[in-house]
Amino acid sequence: MITEKNYDSIVIGAGAAGMAAASTICEAGYKVALLDREECMGGILMQCIHNGFGLHHFKEELTGPEYAEQYIRKISSLPVDLYLDSTVVDIGPEPDRIVTAYSSKHGILKLSARSVILAMGCRERNRGNIGIPGSRPSGIFTAGLAQRLLNIDGYIPGEKVVIIGSGDIGMIMARRLSWVGSKVLCVVEILPYPSGLTRNIVQCLQDFGIPLHLSHTVTTIEGKDRVEAVEISPLVNGVPDADRKFRIECDTILLSVGLVPENELSRKAGVVLNPDTGGPVVDHTFQTNCKGIFACGNVLHVHDLVDYVSEESEECGKSVVAFLQELKTGDRIVVPAIASVNCKYVVPNSYMAGEETKFYMRSLVVGETAELLIRQDTEVLFRRKLHHVRPAEMLAVTLTKEESRRIREKIPLEFSLVV
Repeated sequence: MITEKNYDSIVIGAGAAGMAAASTICEAGYKVALLDREECMGGILMQCIHNGFGLHHFKEELTGPEYAEQYIRKISSLPVDLYLDSTVVDIGPEPDRIVTAYSSKHGILKLSARSVILAMGCRERNRGNIGIPGSRPSGIFTAGLAQRLLNIDGYIPGEKVVIIGSGDIGMIMARRLSWVGSKVLCVVEILPYPSGLTRNIVQCLQDFGIPLHLSHTVTTIEGKDRVEAVEISPLVNGVPDADRKFRIECDTILLSVGLVPENELSRKAGVVLNPDTGGPVVDHTFQTNCKGIFACGNVLHVHDLVDYVSEESEECGKSVVAFLQELKTGDRIVVPAIASVNCKYVVPNSYMAGEETKFYMRSLVVGETAELLIRQDTEVLFRRKLHHVRPAEMLAVTLTKEESRRIREKIPLEFSLVV
């Protein structure tokens, strides 16, 4: 069975980003299709049963499923065509922009649209990405997989656990496993500072007495059929110190070593990717280099809070509405936005004078106080004092219409941090 339909916009991914963007476009009166390869909406939120979500966006503390339910109810009340259990395999070129998907429920889908939003989220890096030597026994999981096994399927991954990497999912799983009776022996972090949010360090590690070994790395995994132990070495000038290595017996390893935007489909469609984020390069409207293809959420850059995902994706939805209305921007100045000193990246990658725009960025340094500077050449256009700057915690700043008055043509806006 082949289904062929036409839409104003097709949104790929029904997690927080996709649902926020799809509802915004549909509420503006446009015909929207929302596709996801899972059997239900909500994405990764559905396995995040801990609280801490929604404080910024909904002004209340919610669990992951409760946060997702806010948008699921909205999508269900709107005339959005929902295609679940549907895997998108191709995005065609202009002018038809045919999106092809395979589904056990709907058969082959060939849907065309004037606009496409990429909202596929991100995936976890695994052992192969970081190249830990040793044998290949069972008992090695990514933290997200362990979370799904425990919270959705009801399986406890192991009894004696070592977590590699101090990402937020890994720390949250340290607490979760402690609650069900597993012994989390330690968290090993290769960097000299934690990779996750400060609140998770306190609530998930310190409150449970779980050691955090900073500037350490796992140099060997031991085990024949099942993990038996890991060998851990401190780092000296970035090199493992074999003389001070120590061994911890365990039966389970969780990897929490970073997330990567899910961009195979983007790359296939000809979207240019940003090497600093792993996601698409987008302009101030969240549009990629491919006309009519937009991106938002974790497929664009990995966020630390889902509240920011929703906020960004609703703005992306508004930009798609403007695109569909063929609104003209006139002769307003558009300049590149680039990361400079102590700043890893900035998104979006351009700014239009006269438009209020929120920028998201990551620090490359740790500091209790810092100053964010936005300049063109040597002229500082914007400065703001910041507190508790960490690479793990995303920074956000809004440039208003009034603050754009001094912007000059062709000269990039440079975002830098002074610590």
